[in-house]
Amino acid sequence: MLTRPLALAAGRRHSVGRRWDGTVRAVGDSAAGECRVEGWVDVVEVAAGNVHTARNTGRSHTVGLRSDGTVLATGWNGDGQCDVTDWRGVTAVAAGWRRTLGLLRDGRVLAVGRNAEGQCDVGSWREMVAVSCGDWHSVGVRADGSAVATGNDRRRQCAVEGWRDLAAVAAGYCHTVGLRADGRAVATGDRTTGACEVDAWEDVVALDAGSHHTVGVTASGRALATGDNGHGQCDVGDWRDIVAVAAGSTHTLGLRADGTVLSAGNAADGRCAVDAWSGIRLP
Repeated sequence: MLTRPLALAAGRRHSVGRRWDGTVRAVGDSAAGECRVEGWVDVVEVAAGNVHTARNTGRSHTVGLRSDGTVLATGWNGDGQCDVTDWRGVTAVAAGWRRTLGLLRDGRVLAVGRNAEGQCDVGSWREMVAVSCGDWHSVGVRADGSAVATGNDRRRQCAVEGWRDLAAVAAGYCHTVGLRADGRAVATGDRTTGACEVDAWEDVVALDAGSHHTVGVTASGRALATGDNGHGQCDVGDWRDIVAVAAGSTHTLGLRADGTVLSAGNAADGRCAVDAWSGIRLP
């Protein structure tokens, strides 16, 4: 069964988890309020604004989708990326650097936030079933399994026109990965970091893209990772019983079947302080 990382999200400097009762946990840097989720209830999906690690990319935001189709947001709102209080009928959310996407029941997509590179030009998208945000580009999957992308394409991270039979997609800094219905993965974009080396992956049921690395989960519960490992964010080879993963800028989260969470990579700011989490569940 192919899954999305509904219960986990990893940002630039923080981590978010959705508990079985619809409440949300968050750890890490909260200078912009991105971890202020204490009052959130009835949440079915979480997303965290992620961006590559740099001196000017510290602030972030967190988004939560409620079961009634409304959306919550907290954190940095310098580009209006948290202006989602009027959204209705949303079935999925995605958060990138300075922007938020919302997938509507009718297959259209909403967008707020920075659009300097065209990453919010999704008004013409139709029949969408999944969306994802990279740093400067946005990607979606149509009901027919094809893909569409908009935004910065300087490393060909938007070159997804030929992809078919997709079930999921994930966008990173300058790369994009797609999960096919047969459990194989495809990738496009910057290949210098190794984040696109997913051709040999098989039996994958979920994946996510960090800034310079890609992580996945197999049907047997093993975790996969490829790409930059400068902080140990790809050291997931011994993880077992994993049902979902989330990739941040330089860290990785893994949700185990028992509701506990594992972490690997850069632990600065407390972003990997998830050892005490329990009851984290997929909806």
